[in-house]
Amino acid sequence: MGIAKLLGVFLVMEMTSGFRSGADGLSMGYYSMSCPMAEFIVRNSVTRALQADPTLAAGLIRMHFHDCFIEGCDASILLDSTKGNTAEKDSPANLSLRGYEVIDAAKEELEKQCPGVVSCADIVAMASTYAVFEAGGPYIDIPKGRKDGSRSKIEDTRNLPPPTLNASELIKMFGQHGFTAQEMVALSGAHTLGVARCSSFKNRLSDAVDPNLDSGFAKQLTKTCSAGDNTEQPFDATRNRFDNLYFNALQRNTGLLASDQTLFAFARTRNIVNGYAFNQAMFFLDFQQAMVKMSTLDVKEGSKGEVRQNCHKIN
Repeated sequence: MGIAKLLGVFLVMEMTSGFRSGADGLSMGYYSMSCPMAEFIVRNSVTRALQADPTLAAGLIRMHFHDCFIEGCDASILLDSTKGNTAEKDSPANLSLRGYEVIDAAKEELEKQCPGVVSCADIVAMASTYAVFEAGGPYIDIPKGRKDGSRSKIEDTRNLPPPTLNASELIKMFGQHGFTAQEMVALSGAHTLGVARCSSFKNRLSDAVDPNLDSGFAKQLTKTCSAGDNTEQPFDATRNRFDNLYFNALQRNTGLLASDQTLFAFARTRNIVNGYAFNQAMFFLDFQQAMVKMSTLDVKEGSKGEVRQNCHKIN
């Protein structure tokens, strides 16, 4: 699709959806009058980045998740540490996050076109949905209007789910944010993109190999990890393609993280995994809806936040 035609599509979407309100004062057409090219600019930044490096799709989705699970979707993940504060991004759980330059590129262009209007929080949220779409997943239209927060502390990252949790623990943790077990499994499907480092799953390869891990796959992972903790292993066979192969892998007991394979080992979530493995369209629909819900977690709006001029520091 040509740039002019694509821009036209976004403008029509903005103008026709401008009166549909979302949660917490958000709306689909929030920028229809103040910055009508906002979505186009963000998507263009994502498209260019993924053309150069398709692996960034996983990074952008993970960034959105890690942002929203801590203090809500307020771009706290982007704030740099200062002399008196260690920020979220410098937590061990966030050191592998990637894609900051994509957000910065979009923000720079938006500040040229409509200075002080589009929040970093909205850019992160929109970038994640375009990353899904560019990688072959569903188109996800989310409401806009988030404001940027001012709190970013390393200690808050303890609320991120570690890769060792079992399904029951995951259900409880996601439930605290208002997600059902099915929504949790759908969001876990984002692991169809990207890789994990050996340090995140080598515990499954110790003296007592995880009984939920296929023996042949365990041998493969042991060989891979012999090169060191930072060695990468894809979650499924198509690391840069958004599809349902992640769930097929769980059925074969070749889920990479303990928190992945537990979804098939646990009776309450096994049928959901089977459903998504069998029906990609159903997975796409449920993921789409869960992502919209994720994007509205504890958002800042109105006077509760600001629009940062620089995404890495408060105004």
